[in-house]
Amino acid sequence: MDTPVASDPPAPTPPAHRRRWRILRNVLIVVIAAIFAVWLVVFITKGRFLKHPFESIASSLSDREVRVGGDFQLYFAPLRIKFLAERLAVSNPQWARGSTLFAARRIEARIAPLSLLFGRRHVYSLDLDQGVANLEWDEGHKRNTWTFAKSGEGKPFAMPRIDRAEVTGTRIHYIDPQMPLLANLTIDPIAATDTRIGKAVGLTGDGTFRTTRFRLSARLLSPDASISGAENRLQARAWAANSVIDVSGTLPGLTEFEGVPLKVAAQGRDLSDLMAVIDVAIPRTRRYALKAQLVKEAQTYRFTGMTGTFGQSDLSGGFTVSNAQRLRIDASLVTRRLDIVDAAPFIGYNPDLVASRGAVAAAAATGAGPRRILPEAALPVAMMQRFDAGLDWKIAVVRSKNVPVSNIALKLSLDKGRLELSPLTFSMARGDVASDLIFDTRQRPSAIRYDIRLASTPMGRLLAGYGLADSGTTGTIRGRIELNGRGDTIHDSLATSSGRIAFVMPQGTLWTQNAQLAELDLGTFISKMFQGKLKKPIEVNCGLLAFTVRGGTAAADPILIDTSKNVVTGRGGFSFGTEALDLAFRADGKKFSLFSGQSPVGLGGHFAAPRLQVISPQLVGRAGVGLGLAVVATPIAGLLAFVDPGDAKSAACGPVLAGARAGAQRTTGGKPRDDVGNGSPKKNQR
Repeated sequence: MDTPVASDPPAPTPPAHRRRWRILRNVLIVVIAAIFAVWLVVFITKGRFLKHPFESIASSLSDREVRVGGDFQLYFAPLRIKFLAERLAVSNPQWARGSTLFAARRIEARIAPLSLLFGRRHVYSLDLDQGVANLEWDEGHKRNTWTFAKSGEGKPFAMPRIDRAEVTGTRIHYIDPQMPLLANLTIDPIAATDTRIGKAVGLTGDGTFRTTRFRLSARLLSPDASISGAENRLQARAWAANSVIDVSGTLPGLTEFEGVPLKVAAQGRDLSDLMAVIDVAIPRTRRYALKAQLVKEAQTYRFTGMTGTFGQSDLSGGFTVSNAQRLRIDASLVTRRLDIVDAAPFIGYNPDLVASRGAVAAAAATGAGPRRILPEAALPVAMMQRFDAGLDWKIAVVRSKNVPVSNIALKLSLDKGRLELSPLTFSMARGDVASDLIFDTRQRPSAIRYDIRLASTPMGRLLAGYGLADSGTTGTIRGRIELNGRGDTIHDSLATSSGRIAFVMPQGTLWTQNAQLAELDLGTFISKMFQGKLKKPIEVNCGLLAFTVRGGTAAADPILIDTSKNVVTGRGGFSFGTEALDLAFRADGKKFSLFSGQSPVGLGGHFAAPRLQVISPQLVGRAGVGLGLAVVATPIAGLLAFVDPGDAKSAACGPVLAGARAGAQRTTGGKPRDDVGNGSPKKNQR
């Protein structure tokens, strides 16, 4: 009887989690193998079979026609995407001027795969031959040719980060009707002279920005290798608005400018021409040369560490240009020495004309009539309303022959056409001037306000350039000018202005031959001349030179100077409109004088060419009377015509020092004065 054989025990069943792991492992192996197989097929074939799918998918996604007329490659090599296309063409939307957005004879690139899905596009290398790009905005600045979307607004052009580029014979056309800007650029490789530089890309071109033509030449010098991001040396030069602008610096990537400090230098004939390109109005300048560091952050351009010159003056500081919603410029500037000729443009004069031919010729160039010096240069109203500005400018010294000016501090604010210079302060001959000037171009014509205040200032230093001796002169002067007018030029605003001008002289002395002659006390003058004491200080008790201005015509209100020997009064006035002067000054003696002219001194002519009439018609008439008496009677009788009884009434200095009008002036006895007029012009100013 056979003995039964025992069977092997069944193998133990693996746990469920092990079975799942094996299944997952096998699936992963299959997936990886499949991916590798696909990669291998694509790698071996270079992805050429993807040409037509690429054209179809790209055309559908971009809503443009995309065509490749030659060789095509698209594959991982090994982990970077390699893209190659010959005779590639991408069409533009129908509204664009150019039919083609981009075309190239050959383009080859190595692209970071994940950058296509996340963050900024990153291109390791780009080789481009005979490319043409037509980049355009539409008239409403809503759509552009490079935003691939069937609907929605166009986005700003964002260049990918490119570590290395070799570009040959490629052209770029850019059109922005809103700015407006038209640029035609050609990109060509150039050989670098620095042996440490492996590749270089050059760019040249021209175009029009607004109405200004420009030319451009630039070089991007980039090292060979570049997986981690290379640094590229930028050298660029542009010619525009009679200026030359140089830009240089080091870029972290071929197209990365954001937050990168760049060196900028500009020089040219007139800085205002260059600023006008971006619709910013500044006074004209003489030849200038400036350099600074530029950093771009979004829509803001910061210029720091600026140094340079304009004309014979220096300039340093910095400024910021922002174009986020409305163009705005903010600047903080310092000038150590400002030449007075370079300051001429601040009131509308051409500084080169002032330097070569004088203020009258410069005024005539602004449109002013003959014999006028107030400029007729119109405010750039339209431009002032297109941008805003803030300025803080400090000037240490002004180089001037006649009037010493220093310590200028200017704060400027421009808001939608309303320009305010407040405060504008400076020191003049050890005196301080504070002013507030407002030019409101929102009103038509412009509403302009002048408020200028002169603190107590030594007259010796103030008028030293005009013949008044500093030594021996203790007199001071203080005053204020308050005028309001309408017009778009300085001349027009003053020619329509109303207000008051008043200068007060407290007690002091003046030492000058001309001032002694102005008193026309001929007995004293001739006596001192023969004694060899021509110069002796005039003792001033108090004085007031004041004018009331109505409709651009200023009338003496009053002119009254009380000295130890005389009371000087003045009549007449002047016109801002015609710039004519018609003033008469008379000195009446307080003491008896045998030889006294007692005749007015006339001041006529115009601002540009005043005329002083020392021998006036009244004096000639008195001489005729004296001659007649000498003939009819005796020679001694002829002297009676020149006798001054010395009955002038001293002025009460209280109203004088208060700057009161003519009607409020009094004698020391408290009686109203009848020799100072009533604040009306003697006659119409011619």
